[in-house]
Amino acid sequence: MFKKILIANRGEIALRIIHACRELGIETVAVHSTADAESLHVTYADEAICIGPPASVDSYLNISAIVSAAEITGAEAIHPGYGFLAENAHFAEVLAECNLAWIGPDAQTIRLMGDKAAARNTAREAGVPVLPGSKRSIASAHDAAELAGRVGYPVILKAAAGGGGRGMRIVTDSEALEAQLATAREEASKAFGDGTLYLEKYLVEPRHVEFQVVGDQHGDVMHLGERECSIQRRHQKLVEESPSPALTPELRDEMGTAAVRLAEHVGYHNAGTVEFLLDRDGSFYFMEMNTRIQVEHPVTEMVTGVDLIKLQLEVASGGRLDVPAGKTARGHAIECRINAEDPERFIPSPGRIETFHPPGGPGIRLDTHVYEDYVMPPYYDSLIAKLIAHGRDRAEAIERMARALEFFVVEGIQTSIPLHRRIMADRSFRSGDFSTRFMEGFSSRR
Repeated sequence: MFKKILIANRGEIALRIIHACRELGIETVAVHSTADAESLHVTYADEAICIGPPASVDSYLNISAIVSAAEITGAEAIHPGYGFLAENAHFAEVLAECNLAWIGPDAQTIRLMGDKAAARNTAREAGVPVLPGSKRSIASAHDAAELAGRVGYPVILKAAAGGGGRGMRIVTDSEALEAQLATAREEASKAFGDGTLYLEKYLVEPRHVEFQVVGDQHGDVMHLGERECSIQRRHQKLVEESPSPALTPELRDEMGTAAVRLAEHVGYHNAGTVEFLLDRDGSFYFMEMNTRIQVEHPVTEMVTGVDLIKLQLEVASGGRLDVPAGKTARGHAIECRINAEDPERFIPSPGRIETFHPPGGPGIRLDTHVYEDYVMPPYYDSLIAKLIAHGRDRAEAIERMARALEFFVVEGIQTSIPLHRRIMADRSFRSGDFSTRFMEGFSSRR
């Protein structure tokens, strides 16, 4: 096991990694920008190094500064968390050259699965169902039109190098294709530095279901069940839960087997997520693979009892998977992403938190890096907390979440708490009968 690691991230995920390291007896090094000097991950790490000014490109994306911090402090490995450099194959390669361990899959796998078009082809090779669409990137508007004609409208354009809804456009007819292609390409170029796009058939009302996979460096791969991620706005997840209310035991086994088959096909090790679109008829299709820990990993931890961050550290240091085969879910867990933003207009709301009263009670977990008088900076993601509720079944988990949201008080900035309260009370959500289009018309269902 490692003796000291550097955490190349910030906020709640950096603090979450510190918690796991403390339990394993691993010393931690926090890196931070000048804007994050007062952040809790800086306070609780064993050492802290300032790596630059507020802008991410000058701090959390500054590879040379992060590597220098690791070398100065004697860190043996780097945990990237999620976001920033977590899926950057070049970063993983640099660390290998500097004899620093990477707590994640190897660079070749990151590069392969990070290219969404190549990942589709890889899934197809592994015998995992994929939606009809591109076998290679789109070269021109003519190629896009020809492919869309074969696939049939509606289609969706996606950035090959990214995710999170950026560089993504739904096209319902041929007249709109060329303009949407140009818009998606420009957005992808700005967001990822790569305007490459691919095209696939668009499912009108699918569910978004992902499987948590973990592999070790000895060739063993397993999955730890699924997460339902269909409650989204503009392809950004708002609520996640496990298990999915849409899956039968047979479908769960079929999808989980497909996820493991893909991970084995690419020689995957460490934690990753295979994401699927699930149609109403029970058909499922590979969407993408995230080669990192996910924001929503706590719901899997709550229902399985497995600490995924510890597991990452153990397999990255050469350990074997030590999770009982056939691990089954215990009860139900739901996570709400609490963001510092206007809950009506979804505009970020940075500033000083004047009051912070976290909820508690049976079955409640809160992952956060903020506190009273903390100043939420305007430079980064607006996530301030992940509120997780666990219950014996889905109904109890929903009631516990509703209660926790009612008792969660944050003043001084706007947050998404009011929105989450409404989601928990929504009849469609409570019934479990919803799709990725849940948020469309949500306001009219009040």
